[in-house]
Amino acid sequence: MPIIVNLDVMMAKRKMSLNELSDKVELTLSNLSILKTGKAKAIRFSTLEAICNALDCQPGDILEYKDDENKTTNG
Repeated sequence: MPIIVNLDVMMAKRKMSLNELSDKVELTLSNLSILKTGKAKAIRFSTLEAICNALDCQPGDILEYKDDENKTTNG
């Protein structure tokens, strides 16, 4: 998947545990874990806002787009 979730990187930079982040953003540990491992199919803007607020970061610090290397171009 070309969208990479760097939640674990930002948590490490802020020295914040999954439990602490879960408490701050009022999201279950299982839902945060799904997001952290990149298995989430979607994220609500309100959840992204709460995470950015708790980690004092920008959405681009958490979500990253990587071009699919296997994609062929027409040309």
